[in-house]
Amino acid sequence: MKKVGNHNSILRKLYFCLALMLIFSVTSFAQDAAPAAADATVAPAAATGGDPAKGKELFNANCAACHKLDAKSTGPALRGVAGKYEMSWIYKWVHNSSDLIKSGDAAAVKVFEENNKAVMTAFPQLSEGDIDNIIAYTSTPKEEAPVVAGAAVPGTDAAASSESGLSNNIILGALALVMAMLVVMLFLVNNVLRKVAKANNIEVAPKEPRISIWKAFVKNQFLILVTAIFLLLSGAYLVYGFLMQVGVDQEYSPIQPIHYSHKIHAGDNEINCKYCHSAARVSKNAGIPSLNVCMNCHKNISEVAETTATPEYSKVFYDEQIQKLYTAVGWDKTTQSYTGKTQPVKWVRIHNLPDFVYFNHSQHVTVAGIECQTCHGPVQEYEIQKQFAPLTMGWCIDCHRKTDVKMEGNEYYTKIHEQLSKKYGVDKLTAAQMGGLECGKCHY
Repeated sequence: MKKVGNHNSILRKLYFCLALMLIFSVTSFAQDAAPAAADATVAPAAATGGDPAKGKELFNANCAACHKLDAKSTGPALRGVAGKYEMSWIYKWVHNSSDLIKSGDAAAVKVFEENNKAVMTAFPQLSEGDIDNIIAYTSTPKEEAPVVAGAAVPGTDAAASSESGLSNNIILGALALVMAMLVVMLFLVNNVLRKVAKANNIEVAPKEPRISIWKAFVKNQFLILVTAIFLLLSGAYLVYGFLMQVGVDQEYSPIQPIHYSHKIHAGDNEINCKYCHSAARVSKNAGIPSLNVCMNCHKNISEVAETTATPEYSKVFYDEQIQKLYTAVGWDKTTQSYTGKTQPVKWVRIHNLPDFVYFNHSQHVTVAGIECQTCHGPVQEYEIQKQFAPLTMGWCIDCHRKTDVKMEGNEYYTKIHEQLSKKYGVDKLTAAQMGGLECGKCHY
């Protein structure tokens, strides 16, 4: 009998490879599943003599505007202040710090001078019990950083999930190896069959010659005509679509030099759009807010809360953006003063109409009472501001045809509204019926 090959040696090699894969996969997963040892830290006991929970409420209502627990603001950081001064002195300071300074108290004068001689508001309405509660809150230990979500903890479901992941990966690896072995076996069987056929003088039937698909296509004139018409129509459609999009920047969302989240400001904190863009009420342009407007709040907000962070943007990231603002305006948060060294911020413009188009924000915002979201989209949900509307001529005309003119408290249009409403036989006129489609209204 003719020997066609030593198949046992090949199988031995395949089994050896499978064993190596299993060993390495088990070792790597065992290392990943090993729990990291964490040093337990025992927080010191909270200060007695007051209720920290009530103190937190009083602190947020009376003190948070000028003080922080762990950072200097308008006033000094207050965590652990009970260990620096006597309670009797703290009572006098909170009730009326100005009187204590005028009396020449050395500690009071020192605090006053160290904080840029900022006068602290007197709180005679706070009882000594209230102050005790506030001091109890400021005496609580600083909370440690939260454990990263998704970290494996011994004895929890995370360990069980890692074990299930181990078994699943082993199964998938074994199946892949089996499939590879089948492919190799089929290749070997094919070679054996060819050798057997050759040994028995059996000829394999040759494949029938086939005509190329391109040659068949060229010989069919009808298909060539249909294809040519299809290509011409498709090309015209694509060119038309491209030309219609020239100058349309819908969904444009550039990265700004300072990351500004409308979601946090207009959404979570419910800041009115016209507080920052105040020019929109009285001017043609809405304008980019001055950084001094930002400092109205961020003079005392040098960092964001832990709950502000998102999976995409961490607390550290947001705090870095506030620091960029401080650098731009020249604000030193440690001394609570301006250094005089400023840097211009090169904002990237998002909405940009052609020069031949006239658009007046005040006419739409103040006179027409149009909400900002109508043109700019749900900005209170945008982490990064983008162009919501196409801002094309057709989009503006469609809005003028559908929007009724606001007449409540709008005496400017009273006379012409009465005349045109009788002419058209309607109670309310649209902007188009009031002349909103005239070319001269929007074009010079």
